[in-house]
Amino acid sequence: MGKNRLEAFSDGVLAIIITIMVLELKMPKGNSIESLKPLFHIFFNYALSFLYVGIYWNNHHHLLHTCKVITGRILWSNLHLLFWLSLLPFATGWMGESFFAPFPTALYGFILLMAAIAYTILQLTIIASQGKDSILKKAVGKDIKGKVSVTFYLSAFIVAIWVPLLAQLFYVIVALIWLIPDKRIERVLQSIED
Repeated sequence: MGKNRLEAFSDGVLAIIITIMVLELKMPKGNSIESLKPLFHIFFNYALSFLYVGIYWNNHHHLLHTCKVITGRILWSNLHLLFWLSLLPFATGWMGESFFAPFPTALYGFILLMAAIAYTILQLTIIASQGKDSILKKAVGKDIKGKVSVTFYLSAFIVAIWVPLLAQLFYVIVALIWLIPDKRIERVLQSIED
């Protein structure tokens, strides 16, 4: 299978995830600006999750550009990542409807943690399939950004039971860390082309 087909499939799944999340947004009861206040937390969760899906989409795109071949293990690792991301609409909706209650906030963190682990597995699978001169291996190096993200997600998952708003802050921090596009892969690909 070519990487274009895998990328198109993944793009379609991510687009559906975003569509499901936006369909969960409810219309305000009323027609004034005041009628939006009760929905702020729901919109905040939607925006945060939309940002996360966008970050994964962007980085996934770069990740696949390093592949020379697509193996069965890469396909399964990719599906593993998409599975966890497909749970985001559920967790987003529940956390928003519950006003950041401890358990829904922890579940959201658990899903983000598992998606980050799945992304790492996909990265390692691509590196293993591409051999010792893997472009991706050169690009990610020690993957400090990835390790910091997993640490924040794990911390947020644990702390959410006692201080859900602190967990929310951790989720926002990780999103901000990744909001600046990861240029590592682009730099390595550019150096190969030059």
